[in-house]
Amino acid sequence: MDYVYAPGKNHLFVPGPVNIPEPVLRAMNRNNEDYRSPAVPALAKTLLEDVKKIFKSTTGTTFLIPTTGTGAWESALTNTLSPGDRIVSFLIGQFSLLWIDQQQRLNFNVDVVESDWGQGANLDVLESKLATDGGHTIKAICIVHNETATGVTNDLSKVRFLLDKYKHPALLLVDGVSSICALDFRMDEWGVDVALTGSQKALSLPTGLGIICASPKALVASKTSKSVKVFFDWKDYLKFYNLGTYWPYTPSIQLLYGLRAALDLLFEEGLDNVIARHSRLGKATRLAVEAWGLKNCTQKEEWFSDTVTAVLVPSYIDSAEIVRRAWKRYNLSLGLGLNKVAGKVFRIGHLGNLNELQLLGCLAGVEMILKDVGYPVKLGSGVAAASAYLQNNIPLIPSRI
Repeated sequence: MDYVYAPGKNHLFVPGPVNIPEPVLRAMNRNNEDYRSPAVPALAKTLLEDVKKIFKSTTGTTFLIPTTGTGAWESALTNTLSPGDRIVSFLIGQFSLLWIDQQQRLNFNVDVVESDWGQGANLDVLESKLATDGGHTIKAICIVHNETATGVTNDLSKVRFLLDKYKHPALLLVDGVSSICALDFRMDEWGVDVALTGSQKALSLPTGLGIICASPKALVASKTSKSVKVFFDWKDYLKFYNLGTYWPYTPSIQLLYGLRAALDLLFEEGLDNVIARHSRLGKATRLAVEAWGLKNCTQKEEWFSDTVTAVLVPSYIDSAEIVRRAWKRYNLSLGLGLNKVAGKVFRIGHLGNLNELQLLGCLAGVEMILKDVGYPVKLGSGVAAASAYLQNNIPLIPSRI
């Protein structure tokens, strides 16, 4: 039973955690079992291979760590770098800020490239730093692919282009927490050395799995890393991979079965179709925002995110009141504005196991809330704009043709 009951279903439109599909819930509804039995290693082997597909990697090595995205960050850093190593890291919103804080607390030498919140990573500054780093003092580039606080997506192919242009050997470490399984991500093609995501985002699982994919270059770097790590040490995982038992400590059996079901759903839909669906959801949401007469926090179209839209509100409205009203009156969960944009934006998450009609219900709710807080929205305007676009662009469901 819900801790605070309301009739019907909660309409969950934060940018993670997201809705969990019924097949995944059913797959996780099982008893504990012995993870040393033959069944669990057999399951783990297929998961470690299949999860490479969501990164679009054939050469990477994957790790399923019982943690959050924050733990996956730490694993990526401490397994590939040593204290004092110089990192170039982009500050563009709350989650890139938190990753930078972690980098600094782990005693790396962090060269912060800051942009206004609502802008993407400043790659002109990166190019300047790479061009003048003939001694290759920069050991890693750390970038958030999709900044969830502001709805900004960075172009990773441009980062790889610059590294190749200057023949720079720095590792490319990518936070793909709110992008992988929803946005176009090509680990091998873009030369990403470590990519990571969390189970509670586009995979549509409960929180609790940090999923990492490391390139062969990253594994080589891990052999000389001097950072202290115990729980997140890849060497322990690799040792048990070689033994065929896969787990250096007790895994979450239920989450592993849930991951199996989640991957099966993604593969049945087809990853390219999943990405196209998120593209439709993002476009429809932006059209609704425009019809309401409001602005996107993201300042240029090239940075628009297809997993989350941060909506700027007029100065006379506290965006936190929109989020409170959504939950209290309409059983709708929206994302708060964080840190520098607190009170200025609310966020609509549109990622994971979500379809177009669910999104339209959310947009209708947002319109009523805007009316509640005194914004002169025309009821139905955003829903109409989104519906007109979706009606012309939703394909037939492949399994029902």
